[in-house]
Amino acid sequence: MSVVVVPIAESHAESFRACLDAVAREKKYLAQFEALPLDRIRGFVRESVAAGAAQFVAVEDSRVVGWCDIFPAWADAIRHCGHVGMGLLPAHRGRGLGRQLLSACLDKARSNGITRVELEVRADNERAIKLYERMGFSREALKRHGMRFGGEYHDSVQMSLILEDEA
Repeated sequence: MSVVVVPIAESHAESFRACLDAVAREKKYLAQFEALPLDRIRGFVRESVAAGAAQFVAVEDSRVVGWCDIFPAWADAIRHCGHVGMGLLPAHRGRGLGRQLLSACLDKARSNGITRVELEVRADNERAIKLYERMGFSREALKRHGMRFGGEYHDSVQMSLILEDEA
């Protein structure tokens, strides 16, 4: 079965939540250890769709197997900055889906007025760091003890990408 990358839709909410929850429960990549309840996820997706957010999902046979989003900061002076969130189910990693998802999000974020994209990734997540660097992200800082999983601290890398301002 082929996987397609599409903008998130309200019909994806339940499957998106299941995917998010699976990646979160790995307690390795995301800041959260489980997904929010389905009613909260439905509201989140509804708001994202209404706002035309840079949020895409990878879908295989009507099941969300990955996602990427870039949401702008809320405060006026930093609203040009967006933050990346993404994840893929283990069986779908290493197949180029992360690149497809991130590329779609970067294009949409640019059209939404985002000119700086930021992310934070565990320093030992070499696969993700290599993807981000191939996509043009630069390392900005090493954040010592930036994340804690099960009482164990991990350093994290802060990265950014400056998008050309098309305005």
